[in-house]
Amino acid sequence: MRLLAIDSALPAVSACVLESGERAPLASESLPMSRGHAEALMPLIARVMQATPGGFESLDRIVATIGPGSFTGIRIGLAAARAIGLACGKPVVGVSTLAALAAPLILAHDERPILACVDARHGHCYAQMFSGEGNALGPPRVALNMEVAALACQQPCRLVGDGASLVAVEAWARGAKAEVVGAATVPLIEFVAMLGFLAEPGAAPPRPLYLKAVDAAPMRGAPIGAGA
Repeated sequence: MRLLAIDSALPAVSACVLESGERAPLASESLPMSRGHAEALMPLIARVMQATPGGFESLDRIVATIGPGSFTGIRIGLAAARAIGLACGKPVVGVSTLAALAAPLILAHDERPILACVDARHGHCYAQMFSGEGNALGPPRVALNMEVAALACQQPCRLVGDGASLVAVEAWARGAKAEVVGAATVPLIEFVAMLGFLAEPGAAPPRPLYLKAVDAAPMRGAPIGAGA
């Protein structure tokens, strides 16, 4: 199976083409940027596909990140993925940015849980806990940094994402044994692709995962682990 992965949910636009069973993409490109995703994404995808033998016709599936992250970036990435899927007659699946951030740490074969954190601004964080084997230990949530830090206090864990240091400061103040791993602020696009192979069309729809309302005033987040 050959898959095109797209990510524009956080401060970068990225795309790659990956064959199932491989670790190195056939073609890949990532551009860090805080704005301008709409103008940059389609030309970037075009360059990646030009470097891919067989081009768009060789694809079997498209995957895009669904968030949480930038409202605009999420919409742009999903719109591009859906358009390409429609044009190529191929299924489109979605994966979360939190799962994609955690994925490299899962391959480290460390038993400690992984807490993926994305800065949601105004003292809040998008967060989700995963086991060392990659199982979700609760749904993704938006919550105050101090509430997310309470999770890190329950057991030694690894933190990843651009909100990791913010949560870690709160956790360390409470004596938690939490480790910030790496400096990743956006998912590595090849791991978005790997998760795309695991996603089942129909069970992983390419629908936005916003977690909070657009332009909403900052509110106290729902406790981690509460029902959806």
